[in-house]
Order: sequence, then structure tokens, then C-alpha cells
Amino acid sequence: MPEKIVIIGAGQAAAQAIATLRAEGFDGSLTLVGDEPFAPYQRPPLSKTYLAGTFERDRLFLKPDAFYTEAKCTTIFGVAAQSIDRSTKKVTLVDGRTLSYDKLLLATGSRVRLIRVPGADLPGIHYLRSIADVDGLRPTFKTSKHLAVIGGGYIGLEVAAVARKYGLAVTVFEALDRVMARAVSKPISDFYEKVHRDAGVVFHLNTGVEGFEGKGKLEAIRAGGKSWPSDVALVGIGIMPNCELAKASGLTFGDGIHVNEFCQTSDPDIFAAGDCTRHHGRDGAHIRLECVQNAIDQAKHAALAMAGKPSTYREVPWFWSDQYDLKLQIAGLIREGDQTVARGDPASRKFAVFHLRNGAVAAVEAVNAAPEYLVGRKLIGEGAHVAPERLADTAIPMKNIA
Repeated sequence: MPEKIVIIGAGQAAAQAIATLRAEGFDGSLTLVGDEPFAPYQRPPLSKTYLAGTFERDRLFLKPDAFYTEAKCTTIFGVAAQSIDRSTKKVTLVDGRTLSYDKLLLATGSRVRLIRVPGADLPGIHYLRSIADVDGLRPTFKTSKHLAVIGGGYIGLEVAAVARKYGLAVTVFEALDRVMARAVSKPISDFYEKVHRDAGVVFHLNTGVEGFEGKGKLEAIRAGGKSWPSDVALVGIGIMPNCELAKASGLTFGDGIHVNEFCQTSDPDIFAAGDCTRHHGRDGAHIRLECVQNAIDQAKHAALAMAGKPSTYREVPWFWSDQYDLKLQIAGLIREGDQTVARGDPASRKFAVFHLRNGAVAAVEAVNAAPEYLVGRKLIGEGAHVAPERLADTAIPMKNIA
């Protein structure tokens, strides 16, 4: 086993890697470096319960401080890594410190995609990716009247749902023709758009934002050739992988750090896990996943490989979103050309859409339908072939379909 392991990036993947390394018997030096002033914490609650004020900050943290002490892991928070020298196996931090390693894990995650339009620097325009972001946005919900959400993806709609509970008027601007278009099928998009409209959210689809207007602070959104009043805005137009360190050190990358089935980069002593990576999925496609599941499972596999126990990464991806009283759970990856099978009635607010590919269950989208999600995820993992009429028949319990 290596004597020194350094982990760059203090998120979900980092916390998991530390736990797995120690559980698998690695007893060498372990150092964690993160550019935020916090230990690894959960990001999914940020746009949901933490923004709503129903989830305390202390509960965000993935592990108690004692975990890092007991794991004999040196932690360096609030300091970014500046460069990697692969020839000498050293990491240089922005404060001038250097760390030597035998194996290195890049868990650098991702950052928000910035909107590049006039007025984008006006006070009142927010992004949501960190604790600090939410701490800056939440107070405005108590003093503002109209929230503009730019981007109808997960983050945008989750924030819209919270804002409506605060009583704000909410307008969503989405450049595509439906909400969550990059993540879900049309039946799911249509359902969630209706739910939000029924809650009072106004949508402008096929409408890109052309600029922000105001004297000294945000006062309006310019979109579709018109001006729409707004005193606070949330921009949620996607995230970008943090690959700068990998690129500068000569590792193979392209919309993510390229890793093999063991989460190993083009340098055999450097591994990567989480949002920053690009890997071959279960169906062979080269993909980059932005989800908790991928961060956790890739971190496990990277740790196993560093501990000399390599195991092929073949996990079924899963995702979720909480909006109002609805839990959307997705397993597998949706593709164009999939055969879709509806199970249940959307009007009941409890239904699922299954995706079949060459006869096998390839993905499932479940709304308030845990059995469909859990069994569907199992069927995907097994590559099971199920007749469409059986999946659609709600008289047949999901456990019997499995």
C-alpha cells in the first residue's frame, strides 16, 4: 500500500474515500485539502430544506469533527491547491505549502456556470452551490417580492418551490421548450410544470435571458425582448467540472477528468471521483455524472484501487429532487429512442415512467412512488427484460414484477 495519500477537494467523494481507505486497512498518512472553510458537507439539502430554514447547518456535515481525528486524517480547509508536480509527486497549495504523495485523489467537484449578459454583476443576482450562497440568498426571501429564476432545472425549480412557500411571486425563464429537459422525460416535465403553475409560478419557456436591469441593484430581467420586474434573481444554468489542476498537470481530460473502470486517471498514481470525472457508463457511453451516487461510489472504487483492491465501477446511477410535497427519484440514464411505459396516474401525484431499451429496463422516473423506484433500480442492475404491459399494470405489485 502507499504511504502517503492526499485528497484534493472536500466534498462527498472525499469523505467517502477517507472512510473506505481506513476501512480497507490503509494505515499510512492521509491529508485532505479543501478550498472552502468547511469540512465535507451535503449539497442536496442546500436548495431544499436548508434554504427553507427547516434543516440546521450542523446537520449538513457528512461526518463529525471526531471522524477525521479518529481516522488520523490531517485536514486543511480554506486553502486551495495551486498545482501538481507529477514528476516529484508534490502538491503546492496557494499559501506556499507543499504536500508529497504516493497516491493522489482529485475530488475537486464542480462550480456554477456563470451567466454572461449585461448587468450580471448587479446586487440581487444569486447562484446556489455552497453554504455561503444559501446564507446570502435566504435573507432576501424575507425582504423581496418577486424572484426571477433563470434556468428551469433541478436547482431552479427547487428554489422556486421554496420561494412560493415564502410567499414570493416567482417567474421562471427557461431557454428550452420544457423544464428539466436535460434530466427527465417529457411526461415528467409536463407534470412538474403543471404542479408549479398550479402553485402560482409563471413560466417563460423558449426564452433566454438577455440581460439584467437596474440602477445600483436588480430591478428587472430583460428576456424575450421585454422587461420583467424582479428584485431578486437565482441563476441556475448548470455546473462546470473543476478540471484546471488536471489540465495544468497534463492529465487527460475533456468535460471532466478521464478515468478508467478503477477511477484511475492517465497517471497511474492519480485517481479522481465525483462531478469532476468522465467515465464509461454501463452502456459504454462516455459520460460525466453530477450526482451524490456517483461521488460516493467512485470514491469507494478509487479508495479500493489505492488500497490495492481494485474493483470495476459498474454502479446504476440514481438521482432525486424534492419539490413541494413531491419526491422525484430516478435510476438509470434516459436516452432518446427509449420505449416509455407509464405506470399510475399523474393526477394522483403518485406514478412512474419506465424506460425500456432493447427490451431491458434501462431507467425509471418515479414520483412519490418508492416501490417503483427501488424495484426499477434492481431491474436496471440486472438488465432485466419485462413486458411493457406488466410494468403498466398497477394491479401487479412491483415486488411481483421483480
